Amino acid sequence: MYRTALRNVLAHKARLLMTTLAVLLGTAFVAGTLVFTDTLAAAWRSQSAKSYTDIAVTLSDNGASANRYDPGGSKVRAGSTLTEDTRKAVAALPGTAAARGVVSGFAGIADHKGALIGDGFSTTGTNYVPGPDGNDPRYPLVDGRGPRAAGEIALDARTAEKGGFKVGDTVRVAVNGPVMELKLTGTLNTNDPRIRAGGSLAAFDTATAQQLYLSPGQYSEIDVKGRPGTEDTALLAAVKQVLNPADNLEARTGRDLAAEQEQKIDKASSSMSNVLLIFAGISLFVGIFIIANTFTMLIAQRTKELALLRAVGASRKQITLSVLAEALLVGLSASAGGLIAGIGIASGLQALLNGPWEANLPDGPLVVAPGTVIGSLAVGAVVTVLAALLPSLRAARIAPVAAMSSGEQPATQKSLLVRNIIGLLFAAAGAAGLVAGAAARSVNLVGLASAALMIGVFVLTPLLSRPVIALFAPLLHRLYGTPGKLARENAVRNPRRTAATASALTIGVTLITTLTVVGASVNKASDEAFAADLKADYAVAMSNYSMLSPEVAAEIAKIPGVTATSAERTVKVRSGADPDDRSLLTAVDGATYDRLVELKVTAGSADALKQGKLIATTGYADRNHLELGSTLDVTYPDRSRGSLTVGALVEGTSGVDGLIAPEHVVGPHAAPWSGLQKVLVKGADGATPALKQALRDASGGNPLITVKGEKDIKAENSRNVTAVLNVMYGLLGMSVIVAILGVVNTMAMSVFERRREIGMLRAIGLDRRGIGRMVRLESLMIALFGGVVGVLLGIVTAWAAVRTISGALKNITLVVPPVQTGLLLVAAAEIGLLAALWPARRAARTDILGTIKSE
Repeated sequence: MYRTALRNVLAHKARLLMTTLAVLLGTAFVAGTLVFTDTLAAAWRSQSAKSYTDIAVTLSDNGASANRYDPGGSKVRAGSTLTEDTRKAVAALPGTAAARGVVSGFAGIADHKGALIGDGFSTTGTNYVPGPDGNDPRYPLVDGRGPRAAGEIALDARTAEKGGFKVGDTVRVAVNGPVMELKLTGTLNTNDPRIRAGGSLAAFDTATAQQLYLSPGQYSEIDVKGRPGTEDTALLAAVKQVLNPADNLEARTGRDLAAEQEQKIDKASSSMSNVLLIFAGISLFVGIFIIANTFTMLIAQRTKELALLRAVGASRKQITLSVLAEALLVGLSASAGGLIAGIGIASGLQALLNGPWEANLPDGPLVVAPGTVIGSLAVGAVVTVLAALLPSLRAARIAPVAAMSSGEQPATQKSLLVRNIIGLLFAAAGAAGLVAGAAARSVNLVGLASAALMIGVFVLTPLLSRPVIALFAPLLHRLYGTPGKLARENAVRNPRRTAATASALTIGVTLITTLTVVGASVNKASDEAFAADLKADYAVAMSNYSMLSPEVAAEIAKIPGVTATSAERTVKVRSGADPDDRSLLTAVDGATYDRLVELKVTAGSADALKQGKLIATTGYADRNHLELGSTLDVTYPDRSRGSLTVGALVEGTSGVDGLIAPEHVVGPHAAPWSGLQKVLVKGADGATPALKQALRDASGGNPLITVKGEKDIKAENSRNVTAVLNVMYGLLGMSVIVAILGVVNTMAMSVFERRREIGMLRAIGLDRRGIGRMVRLESLMIALFGGVVGVLLGIVTAWAAVRTISGALKNITLVVPPVQTGLLLVAAAEIGLLAALWPARRAARTDILGTIKSE
C-alpha cells in the first residue's frame, strides 16, 4: 500500500502542485520567521555584549537623569548622588583599574535644513572622557579630536555623514530648549546598539554634559574597570563598602547587566517571533482548506481505483493509511522546500533592511537552529496529514461495488444534516459569545467567540453557497448568456468543494475587513475626541515625549497675537499612606485653562482652578471615592505635604484623566529641573501659518520640538493607524496568496474532472471563448461568495472589537468605510478572475474528439 501511495503521488504530481505550493509558502513563513528572529537576536546579543566588555561593576542612580526629564519618577531628589567624590573613592580601590563617570541624556541634531537627524527616540547625548593620550577608548575617533570645552561637540560618523557635516563645521544641537550652535571637533565610532540602529550620538565635554543633563560634578552612572586578576564579585563587594547606604545607589556587575540585557533581547525577539508566527499560522490554516479540497477531489477521481483495491482485499485501515502516506510525502517534500525558501527569505530580508531600507541592524551570520529545521518540517507534515484526515476516512468508506459506477459518491442526507447542525451550534455559540464579550468588554471572550463564529460559518458554507451565489446568477445570465448560466450551475454543483475553496479566501477577507473597520472607527473616535476636548489652536511639545524647557513656554507667551497659553506639567504625588500609591497631578494655568480645553463639568464650577482648588475627572473620582468638596492630602515631589479641595468634577478628556491643579499651587513643590509635557496656545486670529511659524521660532529652531494644530494631530493619528494597518495587511498577504492558489487548484482540477463535459459543450456549439468565459465566471462567483461572507463576518467581528475598546476610547462607534469595503469585494472578484486565467485557457484548448472518446 505504501508503494501504491508513492506511485499515486508521482502519478498526480501536477494536480498536487498547488497543494505543495500552499504548504511550501506556509512553511517558508514559519522558517523565515524563526531564522530571521534568531539571527537578529544573536546579532543584538553580540553587539550588546561589546558594550560591557570592559565593565566590571556599574554604579547607577536611576533617579538622576530620569527625573530631570520625568519629574514624576518614583525617586525624587535634587540631582544625582553620584558625584565626582564617589568616582574618586571608587577609583582609589585596590581592584579598580579605572572609574569612568558617565553623563547621558538626549540631544537632537539638526541637518543644514533644520530637520532632525534620526527618529527622536534614540538621539543620545553623552560625555567624552579622554584618557592620557587625549582619546576616549569607548568612542574611537574617526576624524579630528574629541570635545574639550563648552561650544564643542563630536558626532558619530554615520550621523555626520547623514547631515553632511565635516570637522570644523557648525552643528545645531538641541536638548529641551533653544538650539545651540557648536563647533564639530571630530567624528567617532560606537558600539551602542541604539546608535548603530539609526540613532544619533552627540558627545560633549564632561562639564558641558553635566550642565545640560544634571548639575556640575554629578554623574548618572559610573563604570568601573577591574585590574587583571580581580574578580567582578570581589570588586562589587569593595565598591559597596565605600558607598553611603542613604544614597540608595545601585551597584551591579557588568556580567549581570549583560545577562539582563540578553534576557530583554530574547524577550523582544520572542515577542516578534510570536506575532509573525500567528500570521504564519493563519497562512497554514488557509492551506488546510486547499489540502483537504485537493485530496477530496483526488479521491473522487480515483473512486474506481480505491473500490478495486477494496475488492482485491485492501482493508479500510490500509486505504486510510495509504492516503495519509500520500499526504505525509507531500507535506515533507513541501516543508523541505519551504525550509530552504524560508532561509532565503530571512537572508534577503536582512540584506534589504541593512541596504535600501536603511534599518541599520547589527550584522551577523544567519542562524539556522536545529529546532527551526525540525519544527518547520514537522509543522508542514502535520498540517498536511491533518488536512487529509477527513478525505482519507471518506476514501476508506468507499464500497467495493463502487468499482462498477463512475464519478464521486454523493454525500448522504444524514451527513449533510449532521454538518449543518454542528455549524449552527458553533455559529450560535459564537454569536452569543460576541454579544456577551462586547457587553463585558472582554478581549479574550470576543476572540474565542469570533473563532467559534468563523468555524460555524465555515461548516455552514455549503448550505450558504446556493442562496448567495444565486444572487449573482440573474445578472451573469443576462450579461453573458449560456456561459453565465453554466458557470452558476457548476459553482453550486458541489457545494462542499465550492465552500472549501471560498472559505480559504474568506479567512483573509474577514481579518482584513475587521482591521479596516476597527481602524476607521478608531480614527473617527480620535478625531472627534480631539475636536471636542481641545479649544487651543496649537500644542507645542517634544517629538520624543521628553520634557519641554520652561524657557520655551515663557518665549511663547511673549508672541504677539497669542491670547492664551497654558503649560502642562505632570508630576506624581502620593495621595495615601501607601508610599507606592501615587497619582498623576497635572499642573496648568488656572486663569486660562478653560479657554484652551473643553471642561465638561458634571459637578462644581470650572472656576475651581482660578480659586486654587482641584479638578478631578469623574473616572478618577469614582475609583478613589472622591466627591465635590472632598479634601485630598498629597505629598509633592519635594516631599512637602499639602491639602487640595475638590472644586469640580469633569469628564475625562483625551489628554487628562486624573487630577488637575493650578500651576501656582503645584509649581513651588516640583523639582527645579522638571520640565513641561506641552504648551497649549490660542491665537487672536485662530490657527494661522504665521502663528505656527512664530511658535517654531520661539522654540529656537529646536528640531525635536513640534508645533501641531488640529489638522496636524488628526493627520498624525491617521498616519499611525494606517501604518499599523499596512503592516497587518502585509503580513496577511501570504494567506491571500495561498487562497489564490486554492482557487487555481480547484478550477484546474475541476477542468480536468469535467473534460468530457467540456468536450461535449464544444461539440454542440459552445466556442473556445464561451468555455473560457464559463470557467472564469465560475471562479468569479466562488471568489465573490468568499468575499461577501468574509466582509459580513469581518463587520460583525469588528463590531464586537469596537465595543470592547469603548471603555478606553470614549464615544467610539462602528464605522464601516464604504469605499474600502467595496474595494475588498472588487479585490475578491479580481482574485477570482486572476486565479481562473490558467484553468480557463486550459479548458478552452480542450480537444473535442479526444475528450469525448476518453473513459
